Amino acid sequence: MFKRFALLAALSLATPAFAQAPEYSELPPLEDAAPEYETVDVVLETALGPITVALETERAPITAANFLRYVDEGRFDGTVFYRSMPTNWGEQPNGLIQGGTQWDPERILPGIAHEPTSLTGLTHTRGALSMAMNEPGTANGDFSIMLGDQTGLDAKPNADDPVGQHGYAVFGYVTEGMDVVEAIFNSPRDPDEGEGWMKGQMLAEPVAVTSAHRAEAEAD
Repeated sequence: MFKRFALLAALSLATPAFAQAPEYSELPPLEDAAPEYETVDVVLETALGPITVALETERAPITAANFLRYVDEGRFDGTVFYRSMPTNWGEQPNGLIQGGTQWDPERILPGIAHEPTSLTGLTHTRGALSMAMNEPGTANGDFSIMLGDQTGLDAKPNADDPVGQHGYAVFGYVTEGMDVVEAIFNSPRDPDEGEGWMKGQMLAEPVAVTSAHRAEAEAD
């Protein structure tokens, strides 16, 4: 900025008296900085290493608060990543991993209101965290992490079915530990486990989440 103003001063001195230096308002505008949104960092300690995620507490407040409640109440401690779903499109590796409470009645909380990506402005890109659900309003304690871009999971208001219309709810992104996510994704799958189209996507040896906690607690 100093150099910019110094250059304008030099030009004004070299300009004849009858010419006027351009008004500041005539200068091309500087690009606006990208907005920063509030997030809360959480660390998932797994048997293959830690994964740090930034929860979008400002843009997806309902979904992020739900996940934080599971973290703060220890409901993820002792759970597993149990599913690895590969896809054959996009830059490889691509697909997702899934973990959480597996609808354990001793761990799950009531389903939460759905926050579609069309409302939050978030999207299913590499490293995105997204809630698992059967239909909008049923998400509780199971979630997925994207290996690559899976924007087809975003809300599509013109879709015919409710799940397609509302999409899945993104609520955070991995900031450290994508190598661990990839290691979980590449773990052996059991070809006989899983029901319906999920058959063959269950991990032969699920990867344990030994604990989940806020990153600030780790620093204390």
